[in-house]
Amino acid sequence: MTTPRPGSPVPSSMNLRGAVDLSALKARAQRPESAAGTPGAAGSGAGAGAGAGASTPSPWVVEGSDARINQLAQLSGQVPVILQLWSSASEMSQQMLDLMGERVHARGGRLALATIDIDANPQITQAFAVQGVPATFALIKGQPVPLFTGAQPASQIDAFFDELLQVAQANGVTGTLGGEGDEPGDEPTDAEPALPPLHQEAVDAIDAGDYERAIAAYRRALAESPADADAAVGLAQVQLLQRLDGVDAAAVRAAAADRPDDLHAQLTVADLDLGGGHVEDAFSRLIGVVGRSAGDDREAARARLVELFDVVGATDPRVSQARSALARVLF
Repeated sequence: MTTPRPGSPVPSSMNLRGAVDLSALKARAQRPESAAGTPGAAGSGAGAGAGAGASTPSPWVVEGSDARINQLAQLSGQVPVILQLWSSASEMSQQMLDLMGERVHARGGRLALATIDIDANPQITQAFAVQGVPATFALIKGQPVPLFTGAQPASQIDAFFDELLQVAQANGVTGTLGGEGDEPGDEPTDAEPALPPLHQEAVDAIDAGDYERAIAAYRRALAESPADADAAVGLAQVQLLQRLDGVDAAAVRAAAADRPDDLHAQLTVADLDLGGGHVEDAFSRLIGVVGRSAGDDREAARARLVELFDVVGATDPRVSQARSALARVLF
């Protein structure tokens, strides 16, 4: 997804498919305990548990975490969830917590805000390829939407929120959260249909952080039914998660910038870009590698690009455009 620039609206035609489904991102911890009486659970103000005082207590602001990303992704099927990434080492990012909390509170439950300390949540930080704070993203139907990096005035934040709500409405996300006493994420949701046994086995394995078992389950599903498109997409997604597990994003990005011919670094940065929702950037990087490489390196880059096509989905227009660009550099 293209990151909107300050002053530019979030495009209402934004296609939300194509970034890794965050409900599968490292949800290996137990479901978070109830906020009632639980130390460190979601509080009643922006930056709850973050060490930053909030001027506007709000029932629609929670403390996000690596363990809670699954719950936040589910909530984003009801209302857009703003992810405000911050650090105690950045005074600017701490100041933004209060302002974001105020602006979300003013929306009366049409948005939720999760404040995420990047120093305590390395998995989310890696997944979004965060380079600096404050950094602001949103989730709609579990898919990440980059908003902006750096501090913004209230008027600009409101403009982003207006456009984000339009995008959400266009994609069927039109709910409103309850008021005081209701914690975001505790609202009842419709029961999801049961998954086929091998798919459920894969999902359970992902929740446990056992990517090898998840991959094996999806492969068995494909062996039984080669036309199982959901299994093919699931396999591509979990392979991406496995490749990114434990990656030092900053080091890999620095290596890729310093050594354009370092194939492993280029492939890994493309994975990071896709995992953070920067689909076009990932595709463009790999097409560039294919165009300037030969032999085994060229084939490896082409194969990785095809894998990422599977993650995004064959019907996504960005895949069609990238396939055409790939054909031009190949032939």
